Amino acid sequence: MGFFDRRSDLPLTGDASSLYLPWLVAPMVFLCAVALAGAFILNGLITRWDRDVSGTLTVEVAAAPGDASEAAEPTRRRVEQVLQMLDGTPGIASARALSQEQLIALMAPWLGTSDVLKDLPLPALIDVTVKSDSDLDIDALAQKIAKTVPGASLDDHRRWLDRLIGLSRSIEWLAIGIVSLIGAVTAATVYYATRTGMAIHREVVEVLHVIGAADAYIARQFAHRAFVLGLKGGLLGLALTLPILGAIAFGAHKMQGGFLADLSLPLIGVIAVLTLPLAAALLAMLTAKVAAYGALARMP
Repeated sequence: MGFFDRRSDLPLTGDASSLYLPWLVAPMVFLCAVALAGAFILNGLITRWDRDVSGTLTVEVAAAPGDASEAAEPTRRRVEQVLQMLDGTPGIASARALSQEQLIALMAPWLGTSDVLKDLPLPALIDVTVKSDSDLDIDALAQKIAKTVPGASLDDHRRWLDRLIGLSRSIEWLAIGIVSLIGAVTAATVYYATRTGMAIHREVVEVLHVIGAADAYIARQFAHRAFVLGLKGGLLGLALTLPILGAIAFGAHKMQGGFLADLSLPLIGVIAVLTLPLAAALLAMLTAKVAAYGALARMP
């Protein structure tokens, strides 16, 4: 005799009041899984952005007036001027100008790899690395570069990254709120299903009481039934979620580079999603036990 078909003194197997429970738990687990996966993916994406841009700055030097051939030499002189300034600035670990091929590669995800880009007067980009123990005044450096070199501007990645981090934290809290709300709705559903089941089987419960059955034994019958139904619904909801997560992983793999290249679910996220059916079953079991004890306490 297995766990799912354990013998019960109550006729709960064909109880119509709880047969719908798996079909309610399934969408709950599905929604929880999607919310959790989205929160973990976003958190991983922000963490990678933070790691990639930490301690880095970018100087953009606008292309000089004229076509590509005319602008090349004046733009190069501006870049050399900025590099000399950065080399003499305390707190700067390194500064290097990106080649035209690297600039085209950066634009490729959005503009393609057309040869037309090679004929355009592209702005120059300088990748700057700041020493980890530096107290560099970035605002003062930005003003100095803008005043000294025409068309040059310094971009501090932290400004837009801090906004993204704030947005991601808000979304994470929203996901937690969604999961909590879904958990509360699931618990309420199980609670009222259990109370309905006890009302339907009130005579059988009273007979068990008369012959000496303890409240704990009767409550376990309802709790076990709720656990089984909750687990079945949770596994169904997980089965509905896996194709979506697979599609996201496939789409992320197809994106060769770009701003959102890595949308993979981290290991801890995979574990959290896979344990949702068990969590839903345990929640159903505990809720059913509380509901059963509450109903039994009101019986004479």
